[in-house]
Amino acid sequence: MISVAFWKKLEGVDPKLRGLFLSLIEEIEHHREESVTKKEFRELIEAQKRTEEAVNKLAEAQKKTEEEIAKLTQRMDTFEIRLAKLEEAQIKTEERLAKLEETVNKLAEAQKKTEEEIAKLTQRMGVFEKRLEKVEERLEGISNSVGYSLENSSYKALPKLLEERFGIRIKDRLIRRYVSVGAKEVQINIYGEARRNGSEILILGECKVRPSKKEIARFEKYAKRIAQHMGKEAFLVVVAHDFTPSIERLLREKGIVYFWSYEL
Repeated sequence: MISVAFWKKLEGVDPKLRGLFLSLIEEIEHHREESVTKKEFRELIEAQKRTEEAVNKLAEAQKKTEEEIAKLTQRMDTFEIRLAKLEEAQIKTEERLAKLEETVNKLAEAQKKTEEEIAKLTQRMGVFEKRLEKVEERLEGISNSVGYSLENSSYKALPKLLEERFGIRIKDRLIRRYVSVGAKEVQINIYGEARRNGSEILILGECKVRPSKKEIARFEKYAKRIAQHMGKEAFLVVVAHDFTPSIERLLREKGIVYFWSYEL
């Protein structure tokens, strides 16, 4: 741009020279405009380059974002599938719990009925036990009556039978006696002192309607303790109304003499 003051100065210059100056000024302006244009163009190119780089970065970031979104979508799909399975499992569990609760209620009801039945049975058992006690008392009375009768018969008949069959002489008489065995007082149905082949012995006997193996074992155990305590040999005798074959074999094996009631 040419200032007003410069134009005034040019007016006083020779027209040819003024034309030359004007041409020179135009050339300078032309070059200045071209220089500015190239500089702006380069700046524009740089700006475009930076814009493209920014766009490329944004595109790359967009791509990564889309990949992350795809991964998240895939994970969400997997999560939804698992969630659906969990919901289905929960529904089944709730159904099973409902059935279990129903079963428990039925069992509780059955338990209640069972307890009621047990209470009734317990009550009936109480009545039955009382009746059984009365029966046992009656049987015990009968058994004692029979046992005492058998013992009394034994006291009279055994001295003669023992002497005839085994050469045993009763010193005084046979009796029923309680003997201390440790801390217990044991009843011996048949007790007596006797002599055999010049030696003093004890006669220890048991009277039963029908002796069992358990009763024989208990009698033998106490008889051995009594003989040891008295310091004498014991001659064991069992008297009964009935001996089973197995009991007869057992008595023979143990060397215990036995008599049937009809022998007395």
